[in-house]
Amino acid sequence: MNKRFTRILATSIAAAALVGSLGACGKGSASATSDGTSEITMWTHNAGNPEELAAIKSVVDSYNKSGAAKAQIKVQAFPQDSYNDSVVSAAAAGKLPCIVDIDGPNVPNWAWAKYLTPLKLSADLSKNLPSTVAKWEGQTYAVGYYDVALAMLARASDLKAAGVRAATVEKPWTKEEFQDALTKLKALGKWQYPLDMGTAGSGEWLPYAYSPFLQSFGADLINRDGFQSADGTLNGDKAVAWAEWFRGLADQGFMAKKSGKDSTQDFLNNKSGLLYTGSWAADKARTALGKDLVVMPTVDLGNGPKVGGASWQWGVTSGCKNADAAMDYLSYSLKPENLAAVAKATGTIPATDEAAALLPAFAEGGANRIFMEFSRNYAVMRPETPAYPFIATEYGKAVQDILAGADPKTVLDKAVKAIDANIKSNGGYKN
Repeated sequence: MNKRFTRILATSIAAAALVGSLGACGKGSASATSDGTSEITMWTHNAGNPEELAAIKSVVDSYNKSGAAKAQIKVQAFPQDSYNDSVVSAAAAGKLPCIVDIDGPNVPNWAWAKYLTPLKLSADLSKNLPSTVAKWEGQTYAVGYYDVALAMLARASDLKAAGVRAATVEKPWTKEEFQDALTKLKALGKWQYPLDMGTAGSGEWLPYAYSPFLQSFGADLINRDGFQSADGTLNGDKAVAWAEWFRGLADQGFMAKKSGKDSTQDFLNNKSGLLYTGSWAADKARTALGKDLVVMPTVDLGNGPKVGGASWQWGVTSGCKNADAAMDYLSYSLKPENLAAVAKATGTIPATDEAAALLPAFAEGGANRIFMEFSRNYAVMRPETPAYPFIATEYGKAVQDILAGADPKTVLDKAVKAIDANIKSNGGYKN
């Protein structure tokens, strides 16, 4: 089979499996420009997100009017649900735009599929949070304006009533303390389930939210030494212990096997006492609860707290006819004031300290500064391998099966078998 077609097929299958989130996409060796090279097109998934789209367009307008623009940037926005299909189709036809946004963990797959060219920017990326810079095989292929971080939210009044200390960056809850906290919170009798872990989630939420717990147990989604097998890593003793612990939260009545669709609103409506969510929920929760809101790190299950690293990022496609202009725009867009504007619009963690200093909530002493600490101290990149979209899908299935009551070892062995077969069938995802 033609190698190029094989990569289109492999990445398209992976994308189809990631329903509801952006997965990997097919191979594209050329990019389309509009009217030669004086105008280049940039695609984004933000059509359904008016705040972020407006912020991105503002950056583009500023660049276009700067007088130093090497090309005029034209923004084309897609709804997130259809963005992946649009990219797959364009890649197969060799008609990708010059600039695309990409969900961070999928960058290695896009690079392997020859979508992306390594970035050559004038901006100093060493100032960025590490999780906002996507690399594969030693080269940088994408950069993001922001990141997000997972956390535990609670009411100070509830913790006090239950006799539970608030976890801190310096002293997060241990596995035993978490168990004790849940037991005491449940004993208050205020909620059917004291903990909301967002178990109604699907797609990329499943590996993003729950693989950090797996990693805190000392296991992982794949052996990162070569990224050639998940055997012994995703199905070893530590992984099974994670699965039994996770299912145990439901068995003990601490959390629902399937939570409500809007966990943040349920928490604010006092349907839960402890919410596992992301930094995106903090502003809404703080507005509702004021000083009663407590933001805590996630749990140390033996190997320190962990959170998933990387969010949406930007890259330049390999066939762009004016890559110099595309790189120039991306360099311009990384100015602190631009990063700050996008982070403010999205409620996310700005990628640099310089940008954070422009936002009171994220500046030193700000209410949201703690999320930058979580990102710097706890972030673990989802496996930087082209196999990630397939791994994510298999892990997501495993999470749902484990919650449904299936035997953890059997479920994890099945996931490992599928992952290893996928990697082998794609030649180890080597260039």
